Amino acid sequence: MLLSRLNHPRLRFLALAVLSAVLIGLLWRSDDQGGPTIGQELRGPDEPDSFVVNGEYRSFDEQGKLTTVISSPRIEQFDAQNRAHMKQPRATMIDADSGQPWHMRADEGNYRTNRDVIDLSGNVVISRVLASGSEGSLETTHLTLDNQKRIVHTDAPVLLRDPRGTTRATGMKAWIDQRIVQLQSQVEGQYELSSSQ
Repeated sequence: MLLSRLNHPRLRFLALAVLSAVLIGLLWRSDDQGGPTIGQELRGPDEPDSFVVNGEYRSFDEQGKLTTVISSPRIEQFDAQNRAHMKQPRATMIDADSGQPWHMRADEGNYRTNRDVIDLSGNVVISRVLASGSEGSLETTHLTLDNQKRIVHTDAPVLLRDPRGTTRATGMKAWIDQRIVQLQSQVEGQYELSSSQ
């Protein structure tokens, strides 16, 4: 009986109109972004939106030359906070003039994606091969790397080592491309004189 009524053009048109209105209403509600999604509710506010395994970030200068490579075995992205948390980050920054690399490593890193800044923490070490061919290093508990300004800084105690001695200080700022290091306070150094002097 129902099928015979749908053979009437007016009833068929009315049934299609009602069905279309229901579908449009459902589609309209599915596009509503007013509240949290099911995925956000399941994850919770402290869980990442996405993650990357064995990720690598590369940065280039205006001429297309590689300036920075940052890698991590696990990167967790938090979109609402414009932040990516990295486990055991490793970074290589290329000196603009000499092409020599600076190597950085830490236990943890928080990359602020909207500012191109990385906050490194836990066993932070920066090392570089010196002109003599030996290695120099800087160690601290936390350090901020500003990739746009090409500077690193910390207010924590730092230890600088090279083959001739060590320097300790509290607080430091360094300009990577200019190879300038400014120690803030409580600076103490211990150096060995070479045997030829």
